Amino acid sequence: MFEKLKKYFEPAESLSADEARAFINERDEGSYTLLDVRQPKEYRQAHIPGAKLIPLPELTDSLDHLDPEKPVVVY
Repeated sequence: MFEKLKKYFEPAESLSADEARAFINERDEGSYTLLDVRQPKEYRQAHIPGAKLIPLPELTDSLDHLDPEKPVVVY
């Protein structure tokens, strides 16, 4: 399983909310993936515009929905 995940994610330091906001604001929409790993109910209540929902328990089975060539911001 780790090897499958490794293909999609490079180790990175955590970003603060301000750093994540700056990352998003400095890039064109579609040049990165904004990934919400919360539960659907939480996503429906509120989410960052443009975020893709893949609940954390489903992530390993849904990796083919991510573009390994784009940076991924996970929250």
